[in-house]
Amino acid sequence: MRIALGIEYDGTAYNGWQRQKTGLGVQQRVEEALLLVANHAVEVTCAGRTDTGVHATGQVVHFDTSSTRDSRGWLLGTNSNLPDDISVIWAQQVADDFHARFSATGRNYRYRILNRLERSAVHRQWAWWVYQPLDTECMHEAAQLLLGEHDFSAFRAAGCRANTADRNITHIAVTRERDWVTLTISANAFLQHMVRNIMGTLAAIGLGEQSVEWLAEVLASRDRKQAGIAAPPHGLTLVSVDYPDEFGLPGLPDAH
Repeated sequence: MRIALGIEYDGTAYNGWQRQKTGLGVQQRVEEALLLVANHAVEVTCAGRTDTGVHATGQVVHFDTSSTRDSRGWLLGTNSNLPDDISVIWAQQVADDFHARFSATGRNYRYRILNRLERSAVHRQWAWWVYQPLDTECMHEAAQLLLGEHDFSAFRAAGCRANTADRNITHIAVTRERDWVTLTISANAFLQHMVRNIMGTLAAIGLGEQSVEWLAEVLASRDRKQAGIAAPPHGLTLVSVDYPDEFGLPGLPDAH
């Protein structure tokens, strides 16, 4: 049978999601825990690989197993064998044609900036600290230029292996709540480092270093060297993944 899991994790201690030849990936810890519950080796497939230091509140994975456990058994059994910084938040049997990556219709990310003079001791691993004032209205206005389907080559990592840089951003917004600046962004899929590169580019606009119109020039250039810096990974969280209703996956808890 095929089982799907919803997983959240603090990515601080991990070299990203993927199992690594050197270093520790979240995938390795999940598969080690499932081995003890399923009583056989398990390989999980995720909806989207996250980079070193990136977090998730709504990662989705699937795996195939010959073992029979109910949803509660998979959830509690796996969590009892996971470290405190990784947790299964739901487990469910799914149809054999469900695929965590290829069945997904959208991914939703959040990037948070702490925008104040003082650094934070508590949030240092969950937000980018920018002490200079940011103009979030300009950042939001510029971000709207990225809506729709475009070639996002200007915002992809040099080592990105995607066959095409065409992606469709369906939602993007920059908001402020007191000292917190938040980017929310949704797309059918993302390129490696795409959200971090967009955030770094928007920050240059928020700091007054570049104009709103500059973002359109960067996008049209298809040249990563024309964009801003890559924002640090620890401000980024994979909030949720969208799937067709036919798969009947459970609703996600409030990720905010």
